[in-house]
Amino acid sequence: MNVLFLCTGNSCRSILGEATFNHLAPEGWHAVSAGSQPIGQVHPRSLALLEREGIATDGLHSKSWDDLPVTPDIVITVCASAAGETCPAYLGPALRTHWGVDDPAHATGTDAEIDAAFVTAYRILRARIEAMLVLPLAELAEDRTRLKAELDRIGTLTA
Repeated sequence: MNVLFLCTGNSCRSILGEATFNHLAPEGWHAVSAGSQPIGQVHPRSLALLEREGIATDGLHSKSWDDLPVTPDIVITVCASAAGETCPAYLGPALRTHWGVDDPAHATGTDAEIDAAFVTAYRILRARIEAMLVLPLAELAEDRTRLKAELDRIGTLTA
């Protein structure tokens, strides 16, 4: 199964989702990330955080959803629609779910406060990915309605 973490800029949250998912995923499951309007670079704080967590950052780059190397089976949008962000709508047969997370790239304050915003986004995404990966994925892959319900439920979890 291929999972797409999707946001607008593809510099923070979707990158954190892609790297964390691939770090934890079972064999046969793979994540990519993309943006509807990618900014063209990964935020340096995202890369530093992943490295501190022991998660590989090789090959991570900001990319368009027009350049996906695979067709996603599952699309997870990570924009924070409650914060007024517009989530891109992926068109295609993929199962879609929303896991809104505030964008740490817009955090302001001291370095410590900005770093804390990145850590919060990472922890929320990691908790949701871990919850997803304890599901009976092989069984749920055959039942899209139940899988969508579980993914939607997971999207409400906090760190």
